[in-house]
Amino acid sequence: MKSAVETLSPTRAKLTVEVPFEELKPSLDAAYQKIAKQINVPGFRRGKVPPQVIERQFPGAAREEALNDILGSKYAEALQENNLTPLAQPEVEVLKYDDQGPLEFTAEVDVKPEFELPSYDGIEASVDDLEVTDEDVAEQVEALRERFGTLIDVERPAQDGDFVVIDLVATNDGEVVDGAEISGFSYKVGNGGMIDGLDEALVGMGVDDEKTFTTQLVSGDLVGQDVEVAVKVTQVQEQELPDLDDDFAQEASEFDTLDELRADVRERLTRGKRLEQAAAARDAVLEALLEKVEIPLPDAMVTEELNARRANLEQQLVMAGMTLEKYLEDEKQTQEEFEADLERRVRDAVAAQFLLDDIADKEEMGVDQGELTQHMIRRAQQSGQDPQEFVNHMFEHNHVPELVQEIRRGKALQLLVEGATVKDGAGNVVELKNLQADGTIGEPDAAEDEAAADDEAPAEA
Repeated sequence: MKSAVETLSPTRAKLTVEVPFEELKPSLDAAYQKIAKQINVPGFRRGKVPPQVIERQFPGAAREEALNDILGSKYAEALQENNLTPLAQPEVEVLKYDDQGPLEFTAEVDVKPEFELPSYDGIEASVDDLEVTDEDVAEQVEALRERFGTLIDVERPAQDGDFVVIDLVATNDGEVVDGAEISGFSYKVGNGGMIDGLDEALVGMGVDDEKTFTTQLVSGDLVGQDVEVAVKVTQVQEQELPDLDDDFAQEASEFDTLDELRADVRERLTRGKRLEQAAAARDAVLEALLEKVEIPLPDAMVTEELNARRANLEQQLVMAGMTLEKYLEDEKQTQEEFEADLERRVRDAVAAQFLLDDIADKEEMGVDQGELTQHMIRRAQQSGQDPQEFVNHMFEHNHVPELVQEIRRGKALQLLVEGATVKDGAGNVVELKNLQADGTIGEPDAAEDEAAADDEAPAEA
């Protein structure tokens, strides 16, 4: 077999492949045998029909049967010969495929770009300070206090912060909107997120008061259309909160005093902030390395990722009962700003994949069975699937290589972060080695200590 490669762009190549007849013959013989087992020809037993008879009755059938097998194997061989890593399915064109002659075909495909891997030792980056304020603690304690509050009926109009029991129905042209009728529903005035205009309508309403207002639905068949909403209040309740004292701490937690409860809340918030800071450090280190290299990106790959992220966002907005316009309004972004920001993040993400893949290759990072199993269980939990069903799906649909690559990228990123110097806003070095999932800094075990001493390598977090 002969093959040649033409570089169409930094991310796209065209292979031209010529396969002599001698190399086609095994696939053709297998195709004749397969067809012979499937046809009935008078005078011949099933499976014993000669190739010339098959060719006479079904001209070209064996060649067509063999073609896919030949194309797949020779395309893969040509990729290996020319040291190309494909990123998508190729566009194949058969140029020549005669009875006794060679097979000639071309294959255009997006390929992994080549770039010079920058030095990634000792990257410097910065993150915001890790700060838990008294206000943060007070907010958490107040949320806990509200969970232990009691509701008392009051004979006055509803105010912001009250709980009301309501009956509600939305209509369009006099017809009740499907799924937009509820009764006996408890709602906190000022909570937001249910129907635009509901909070404003409820303030000042008393028991048995009714009101109608116009709003727009954010989900369903009538999304974005005006509907009439009729709401009736059947109960107004005021929340009575327990006193913030040691008795409350004992009732709401395992602590004896309010000071101990507040200290625990501060510690928990600190652990959470540490994880947030670590995530910011990871992003900052990767961003700093990306700034040191120019990586050509395949347009098709970027477009595919953009579409996937848009679809994911749309799904999340539907589940949250929010329109894209409302989301952009909350984010204080125009449509153009949103699209530009999304494309920037996607391009950075795609470039990061190539960068981390090269680092994993250079460091010869492997993945053992235990790491793969843990990763699949974690992915299953994140998606809310049964772990065994998730594992079976990954194997059945040949997604395991993708999972292995995810693990290798994670290891490469960990190597970058642990070898970097990350400082907070005050100039303090942020400790990232041995960071545990709960936000604490753990100690490496004896085996890791020994490995670190032997290899002078940082222990895995």
